[in-house]
Order: sequence, then structure tokens, then C-alpha cells
Amino acid sequence: MRRKSMAQLYNLPSQDTVRAVLDILAPNHTDFHIHTLAASYSNHTHLIEVEFAASASQRIVLRRYNEANGDCVGKARREFHTLESLQRTGFPAPKPLYLDYDGTLLGSPGIVTDFVAGEQINLLHDPQQWAAKIELIAQALARIHATSYDETLKPVLMNGNVEAAWFTKNSEVPDYMSAHPDGAIVWETVRQSLPRRRAVEPALLHIDYWSGNILWHEDHISAVVDWEEAAYGDPAIDVAYCRMEFYLAGLEAAAEQFLAAYQQAAGQKVANLGVWELAASARPMLDLDGWLTRPGMAEAFRRFIAQAKMRLTASQD
Repeated sequence: MRRKSMAQLYNLPSQDTVRAVLDILAPNHTDFHIHTLAASYSNHTHLIEVEFAASASQRIVLRRYNEANGDCVGKARREFHTLESLQRTGFPAPKPLYLDYDGTLLGSPGIVTDFVAGEQINLLHDPQQWAAKIELIAQALARIHATSYDETLKPVLMNGNVEAAWFTKNSEVPDYMSAHPDGAIVWETVRQSLPRRRAVEPALLHIDYWSGNILWHEDHISAVVDWEEAAYGDPAIDVAYCRMEFYLAGLEAAAEQFLAAYQQAAGQKVANLGVWELAASARPMLDLDGWLTRPGMAEAFRRFIAQAKMRLTASQD
């Protein structure tokens, strides 16, 4: 069997591709180096260190969307234009530099952005450090939800309410949900409750707001990344998803503190949280072994579902 080259193994962009990008964005460069970034597990994301004369340098990021995950053109447009909107508000996110929605330059649909320095805090490895930043995490999410989107951005955004309830499209309980002790009741409860949820003003949503998509530098958020699924819809969707991560890490008290901090930053209570927490719980059921990787996580996941059901029942009384 032939061994894959390093470029094939890490889906590195070709030298010619990088040169073509730099001819547009950095025509006076003298050299460059390519590095794979951690975000490449779902898409092909690479750091390009660009060198200029007189020891000057620049770092940019090439992000090419994985065709195996579908709708690469939509992802490229969605992420690029959402980042444009966020830049206008001063929100910490990468600055978009180039959109190649059809892959003419990059070989597949993608974008080029500035590189933002920062590190992830692994919630499972360092839960106390993560919990200590609850207010900053909540405030950043409230800022996202307060970001306006106009009619030029809305067409490229996903419908978050539809996306978050993706599993309810089935006319019967999906097999992966039936396999979990709470799966059938989650499916049925969400299907019955969605039509009765309170009407709220749609907000800009991240859809995947969790520790892996938040970068930190000197105790501040330097960037929220990975906007390929940006959407509009009920802000409780993002709140619910983030709270689920706290529960899975065993930080149930921190989940309540996060909710309180978010509501204070947003200036209002979160409506429909119970139903969207139940909806969020469907995602781990697709791959329980991949999500519930540590002792106690399966039990914490069931507690999250139980408290969501109680919250939903209380809101309907």
C-alpha cells in the first residue's frame, strides 16, 4: 500500500494554492510556512506564516470546508459574511480577508482570515479554570445575540430553530434515540412542545457555542471561532447547548451561574430553555461513546435531561 504524503495526510493546501492567495493578500511576501491548526478535525484549517523583507511577518488562516460534511458553498458564505458583521461591532472574532465560495482559488470552498492568538481551555481537563470565567463566557454570548443582522446577511444564515430540532423531522423515534433510556421521551416531548413555545425575537446564533470554539489570551476572550453554522433564531438554543457542556463536565452549579450571568448581561430571562435543552440532548445520542468519555458523564447527561424536563413542565403550568 502506498503511504500518503504529509500534505495528503493533513490535507495541506498546495504550495501553488498558498502562493495564489498571497499574490492577492500579500503580494510583497518573500516566503511562507504552512502549519495545521487544531480546528482541522472537521474542516481543513491551516496557519500560514508569511515572511516579508526586513524581518516583517504576518499570520493568516486558510479554512477549506470538508466536502464530506456537505454544503461547503453555504458554509463559506455564511462564515465569511457573519465574520464581517461581527467585525463591524468590535466583537472578538477573526477578521475575514477573502471569500472563495466556489473553490476557484483554494481548490474547495473556503475563506481566508487573520490569525487570532489564543488558546482553548479544555473544560474536561481544567474545569475550575473554565468555571472561573463564567461571566466572560456569558457576556460574550449575550453580545452575539445582540448583534444585528440585516437582510443581506439573513439569506446565508441557517434557520436555527429548524436546525436545533433536526431530529424531529422523523415520523418515528430515530434508532439512535431509541437506544438511549431517555431518547424516546425527549423526541416526543420536543415534538409536542415546540409548537407551544413562547414567541421570541430571533437573534444571531452561533449554534456550536462551547469551550472548543472560544480562544483565550491573558484571561480574556480573544476570539470566538467556527461560524460555519451561524444562524438566526431563539437565543435559548445557544444557552441550552453551552449549559449542557457544563453538566457533562460535572459543573452543574456552574451551569446555573452561567444562566444567571447570561440573563443579567442580556437584560432579560431566557424563555423556552427547557425545550431547547431537551433538543440539545439529542446531539450526544448520535454518538454516546464519542461524547460521554469519562466516568460519571452518562449519569450527568441524564440529570441534564431530567432537569430540562422539570423546567419545561414548570414553564407550561
